[in-house]
Amino acid sequence: LPDPQDVAKPQDYRQHFTKDRAVAKFVDPCTEASKASLACMDRNDYDRDKCMDFFRAYRNCKKEWMEQRKADRRAGQDV
Repeated sequence: LPDPQDVAKPQDYRQHFTKDRAVAKFVDPCTEASKASLACMDRNDYDRDKCMDFFRAYRNCKKEWMEQRKADRRAGQDV
């Protein structure tokens, strides 16, 4: 499993809208954090207490992503 702090930062969601990528209705730059938290749950027999660092990293990633999107919308850069 990756270090939770390595997946806590969202990827640039604008990359999903470039011409060379397939257009998808849903974009989630925090997929790595999500997969890491689910892998932690699998590895630890679904004991949430052992995976709290991964859940926290996922929440922080989502929060940062939403703040980034809000700032882009305010600046008129809605993708």
